[in-house]
This record gives sequence, C-alpha cells and structure tokens, in this order.
Amino acid sequence: MRTEAEDFLADMLPRHVAAETAIHNGDAAPRLALWSRNDPVTLFGAKASGSGTGWDEVSAIFRTVASWFSDSTEYDFELVAAGASGDLAYIVGYEHNRVKVNGQPRTYTLRATHVFRRENGQWRVVHRHADVPPADPHPGLP
Repeated sequence: MRTEAEDFLADMLPRHVAAETAIHNGDAAPRLALWSRNDPVTLFGAKASGSGTGWDEVSAIFRTVASWFSDSTEYDFELVAAGASGDLAYIVGYEHNRVKVNGQPRTYTLRATHVFRRENGQWRVVHRHADVPPADPHPGLP
C-alpha cells in the first residue's frame, strides 16, 4: 500500500513537470490550471519575477514570466523532499533549466518549494517560493 506522499507524487509530479516545461516554452496555461483560485495563494518569485498575493496578482506574474521564455531544451525537477497529510502537501527540489530568456540562451538552477492544498478532490498549488541557490550553501561552516 502506498503512502499519502507517494499517492500525491504519483498524481502531481508528472503534471507539475509538464506545467513547468510549458511555461519555459512560453505557455502559462498549464501552470495556471494547477493553481488554486481560492485565497490564500502566494508567490515568492526568483529575482525579477517578483512576488504576489492573491490569484489576480499571482496569475498576472505567471503570464508575464511565460512571455520571457522560449525554446526550452531542458526542464528537470530534482526532487529533494515531499510530504502529504490530509489536504496539505509539499514538494521541495531543484529546477534545472536550459531555455531562452528574452531571446538569449540561459542555463540555470533554482531552488523551489511548492505547497499544495486539496480542493474538491484535486491538488492545487497555493504557494511557490523559488530562488537561486547560494554559491556556497554553508558559508563559514566546516
């Protein structure tokens, strides 16, 4: 018998990867489809993408971000941790991207955390936090 987390990952991870691949090809629709329309929804975006609260702000940011991207040749989600209990779940990982940003080829990695809430039997994203990993994740430590 699978755990709640395994059931959640089997359902959501392929859809999440497909949606992130699409946004890196300029199509925000699949990402938007995974997100809750019910507050609270929040976004702490990486660098220029910005942060937002509420569906109107968050969805507008995603449409803008999608307009920056094209010609994705790689999107990989490296899962670090995941959990699910009741109607809440999360995934934490690294997003590895090779894509054009505003027409310029870029390769980069983001650390990303997503929080999900089950609504009417469907998992919906309610929070995303992404940032660039520090060059030295343990400064000053042995």
